[in-house]
Amino acid sequence: MARGLLAALLLGGLVFAVDLVLTHGKTARGAQIAEFGLGDLTPDQAQAALEKLSVSAVSPVVLQTDSGQATVDPAALGLSFDADATLDRLLEQPSNPWTRLTSMLGAARQVTPVVHLDQEAFNEELDEQRKTLERAAVEGGVHFDGTTPVADLPSSGLRIDRDAAQHTLAEKWLTGGPITLAMEPFDPTVSAEVVQQTMDGPARQVTDSALRLTGQGDAVTVSPRQLGALVTFVPDGKGGLVPAVTQRRLKAVLGNDLAGTESTPVSASFRLAGGSPQVVPARNGAKVDAPATATALAEASVADQRTAKIAYTTLRPKITTAKARGLGVREVVAEFTTGDFSGPSGENIRLVAQQVDGAVVLPGETFSLNGHTGPRGSAQGYVTSTIIDHGHASNAVGGGISQFATTLYNAAYFAGLEDVTHTEHAYYISRYPEAREATVFEGLIDLQFRNNTDSGILIETAWSPSSITVRMWGTKQFEVESFTGERSSPTSPQTLELPAGDDCIPSSGSPGFTTSNTRVVRDARSGGEISRNTRTVRYAPEPIVRCR
Repeated sequence: MARGLLAALLLGGLVFAVDLVLTHGKTARGAQIAEFGLGDLTPDQAQAALEKLSVSAVSPVVLQTDSGQATVDPAALGLSFDADATLDRLLEQPSNPWTRLTSMLGAARQVTPVVHLDQEAFNEELDEQRKTLERAAVEGGVHFDGTTPVADLPSSGLRIDRDAAQHTLAEKWLTGGPITLAMEPFDPTVSAEVVQQTMDGPARQVTDSALRLTGQGDAVTVSPRQLGALVTFVPDGKGGLVPAVTQRRLKAVLGNDLAGTESTPVSASFRLAGGSPQVVPARNGAKVDAPATATALAEASVADQRTAKIAYTTLRPKITTAKARGLGVREVVAEFTTGDFSGPSGENIRLVAQQVDGAVVLPGETFSLNGHTGPRGSAQGYVTSTIIDHGHASNAVGGGISQFATTLYNAAYFAGLEDVTHTEHAYYISRYPEAREATVFEGLIDLQFRNNTDSGILIETAWSPSSITVRMWGTKQFEVESFTGERSSPTSPQTLELPAGDDCIPSSGSPGFTTSNTRVVRDARSGGEISRNTRTVRYAPEPIVRCR
């Protein structure tokens, strides 16, 4: 019998060991959240399944009690679903042998999703819903109707058990359906006499006159009516009432005015003085500290001095002054120039060059031309010029940007920066180097390169009516050589007949061909070869265009 028991234990251990291997790196068997089965999935599969819960996380929540029902926004309740932390929880394998055994036999095991709750938002929302969800439970207080104080006379009754409600919401929020919240007996802490005393005294002072909030820039004047919408009197925990302003009301009443006093941080930049880059110091930004400002406003609403200070939190820039000085931006590491553009194209090149001038690419960062400039349309000042559309020349707003892209690409090329993505023109344009040029189109075709050096890269642009130059400043680490291959596989142009008009640009055409470019990158100090890459490009023939 002992041998049989030992054999059973060994077999069980073997089964668990095999199961441990099979489930490694997967979610626990039988794991389930609400009706979603999430067991025995790879992290990618589980992440995709959790996206369905993320959709549920933005759906309205139905709360119900014995007194009534209310539909609320989960964000207003301060609820947020943490999909990443929930995935980590799903990947935890149960250590209890019985749980593992039952899950192997197909039993489901509910896993609680990771839910975060903002305590202040939660309490504010339940306060807003108390007339619907709570039964005759009123804490003594004072609110305002316009500028007139209104008494909230205390009354015993049943109210939502706030602690229990938090746990219930965390467990059942994403399961769907109404959520029933437990109630508890409630006895007010503030008497009717205290409410009346507040009505006769401090409450009248709140809306007696306007109040000034001072901060960065112009002061914000808070009118008596706005004060009435902002301030309520709430229990102080000692039987008395004190003025209070919630963050929600502060944002609703004064959000735009307060935002006007904020400032965004400005990263350190560079200016070229005396032939070398000089650091322009960074500036911190400031964002309104809503809790501290709400407290200051509440206190000032019952004070003789009708002023309060707006509180701020400091916002640090991405590139501080010290960081900029340590980037090693001190010498030209590459530059490139192109020319021979028309007036409208030249204007577009001037605008995009102006946007890119002074851009700083930190070590390891990728620069995106489309991402840096954003839209390049009429609203941004760009004009109509020549582009390549469906294999032939045409006109569109923003034409000419590709010439700047080619210039920028070549500067990055000779700086030895990593080519992330670029696209050549459909057919060859003689003013550009063969197989070493780039086109862009907003939202579809981008030029991107990565700063694979140890220093920052400062992009300088220099425009004239006849040429555009792009310089890359940093610390020279690479020497770059470029070799253009022979042309091969020529193709003849076709003839296109297009309706005469502004979009028809006659052309005598040119043959297509295949060519290549090889970039050799060497260490600037030792001369040793670091990389050698060849890119083969096939250019289509430029069609012969006749306007009829």
